[in-house]
Amino acid sequence: MSAAPVRAERAGLAPAAARALFRDGLVTPTSGFSDGFAQANLVVVPRDWAFDVLLFAQRNPKPCPVLGVLDAGEVEGPLLPGGDVRTDVPLYTVYEHGEAAGTRTDLLDVWRDDLVTFALGCSFTFEAALQEARIPVAHLEQGVNVPMYRTSVDCAPAGRLSGPLVVSMRPVPASRVADAVRITSRYPAVHGAPVHVGAPEELGIRDLAAPDFGDPVEIPAGHVPVFWACGVTPQAAVLASGVPFALGHAPGHMLVTDAPNWQYQVP
Repeated sequence: MSAAPVRAERAGLAPAAARALFRDGLVTPTSGFSDGFAQANLVVVPRDWAFDVLLFAQRNPKPCPVLGVLDAGEVEGPLLPGGDVRTDVPLYTVYEHGEAAGTRTDLLDVWRDDLVTFALGCSFTFEAALQEARIPVAHLEQGVNVPMYRTSVDCAPAGRLSGPLVVSMRPVPASRVADAVRITSRYPAVHGAPVHVGAPEELGIRDLAAPDFGDPVEIPAGHVPVFWACGVTPQAAVLASGVPFALGHAPGHMLVTDAPNWQYQVP
């Protein structure tokens, strides 16, 4: 099957059907899945770190917009009714003492009853709106994960957590940058408008071809790199702060939720 029908099939999946595919073993970035429904970043920490994460999100709302929080030990909630945060994401990362300790396709054997799950807004949510406006989304067209970069911009620290702002990048035709800003600004709960346009060196990014997470994309002639705040930011803080144990989605491998996009859209 060619790429276009595959993209269309994934875009038309109901969220529960997409989560079932991931639960059954499909490992793939989730950009382009279940158009019309929000996607979410996950960061999961022991209960004694939960206030630090919540305070970090409150002080850094652009990269960390909170869509929902599950009580300690809970694995389902309104964002994924009948689902399971331990199995319904394509790929997870385990963090131990400030180091990435590997990836896994489920969390069943590392789950603990004291773990608190935070679901944060994801910019994949507004990509369908960009496409509807005929603004190309390079990583979708090129069949790769979105490129993400640690920046030299520090987030506001909170409790024991501190770390850098992480951004995702999408090249946009220069003539359509204003449109991309306008469209994405209507989705503040999933990062909203870009944090920077052009000049990656101003964010401390030395090489767009070497992202810290995800995959590089080709930047066509006449396109400008546009950077959005990214929900990998709290995971970067988990790493920078040496949290003894934490879990999260692997970058680009999100929770596809049952929350419709319009719920997070402003006029």
